[in-house]
Amino acid sequence: MKFLCLICAEKVMEDMPVADAEKHFQEYLEFTNRIKANGNFVSANRLKPSATARTVRVREGKAMTTDGPFAETKEQVGGFYIIDATDMEDALAIAAQIPGARFGCVEVRPVADDPATQSLGF
Repeated sequence: MKFLCLICAEKVMEDMPVADAEKHFQEYLEFTNRIKANGNFVSANRLKPSATARTVRVREGKAMTTDGPFAETKEQVGGFYIIDATDMEDALAIAAQIPGARFGCVEVRPVADDPATQSLGF
């Protein structure tokens, strides 16, 4: 079963002192290598800071865009992992090892795997 792990924190690597960012990146590299070796890795990436984001809303057929993330919050989504785990408990145990969980939080959500989703070619 696949799970999306959204990594949220108040500070992303671009906002850290260079030495701290390099150490944090190394921790992510070690974590990623470990879950690859365990067969849990599906995909992952960092996201640019929320200041680079744009949000799109369509109302009454008209698309409107605004700068920034979709909600007002101090924490921002900084990256993600898609992992393969046996169940939610296994996914939570893996997510607890994500380095960013020590500074912010990791939201873990099951990825839909049903006939309707499969018919879309996902």
